[in-house]
Amino acid sequence: MPLINVKVIEGVFTDAQKTEIVEKLTEAMVGVEGENMRSVTWVLVEEVKSGDWGIGGNALTTEAVKAMAAGARNG
Repeated sequence: MPLINVKVIEGVFTDAQKTEIVEKLTEAMVGVEGENMRSVTWVLVEEVKSGDWGIGGNALTTEAVKAMAAGARNG
């Protein structure tokens, strides 16, 4: 029984987006394991407090992630 643990920074994803993450990751695992494993595929979305996540030696905040996402959509 797989457990997929996804960590995201708080306030970046809406509840609807987190639901979509759960649905799509479940579909990905069912594609590998087979339909019989759907009911025992767990997906856990955990939110990490803004600033408690770091990359490249710098704390990453909700605002920074949203700015990156906006740039990616505009770029």
